[in-house]
Amino acid sequence: MEITVNHQTYSIAGPCSLVQLLTAVLQISGSGIAVAVNQSVMSKSDWSVYHLQPGDQVMLIKATQGG
Repeated sequence: MEITVNHQTYSIAGPCSLVQLLTAVLQISGSGIAVAVNQSVMSKSDWSVYHLQPGDQVMLIKATQGG
């Protein structure tokens, strides 16, 4: 199935949870990021139970330090 992450299309084998997408596909730890799927922010507790659907649009926002 195809999903979009920050405007880049990925083809992944389904089913795939958000945690699997972050760790296996994108190689990102869950630390310091926020995730939205189809413009809805997902709580971190839902990342392991939400399974991506074909056409989902995922937005990753990384926290940065500054002032």
